[in-house]
Amino acid sequence: MTTAVLGHAAAMDRIYRRQRHVYDLTRKYYLLGRDALIAGLDAGPGARVLEVGCGTGRNLIVAARAFPAARFTGLDISAAMLATARANIARAGLSERIDLVQADATAFDAAALSGGAGFDRVFLSYTVSMIPDWQAALAQAARALAPGGRLDLVDFGQQEGLPPTFRRALFAWLDRFDVTPRAGLPAAVAAIAAAEGLTSDWSSTRRGYAWTARLARGA
Repeated sequence: MTTAVLGHAAAMDRIYRRQRHVYDLTRKYYLLGRDALIAGLDAGPGARVLEVGCGTGRNLIVAARAFPAARFTGLDISAAMLATARANIARAGLSERIDLVQADATAFDAAALSGGAGFDRVFLSYTVSMIPDWQAALAQAARALAPGGRLDLVDFGQQEGLPPTFRRALFAWLDRFDVTPRAGLPAAVAAIAAAEGLTSDWSSTRRGYAWTARLARGA
């Protein structure tokens, strides 16, 4: 990892060293749309699924239970978060179906992690807003797709349909955790899709509270 990436990893460990123990309990009230994303993964038998920025492993556990014939991999830069994820996954009895790896979201080896063919599903849930070079991470996730594969993401939008006071308060609170909603996300999705030969779709939900996107590779 580069010096910048190591610095980001250390920052995430510092922020979440204690937060990771209450993360799932506190975040469930405002990380809106992540369960709908997971339910729509449509990961059939033998599907290889990657979560970029898996955090505590909560989403992987939900997804593995929803799609019991699929195989899952979780990637995160924070060693502290991965320690919690391993414990949570073991407690859920899913260690045999979920692999975890510490890696940089902008430069991971998709072929090695997937067994050579890439991933049938890749998803990012409130991750883009936490990665400094988020465009590179999104491009890398798109390149990890196998033929016929699909990438889904949900993250904070720009709160465009909500009161300005709410937007200012939310953004100020998120900044305490190095979280920055990405105003350039729709343009980045379109540009990456064009560069990688993918189809793409983007939408704003809940009056702009959450933005969702999908990129798909042809078979």
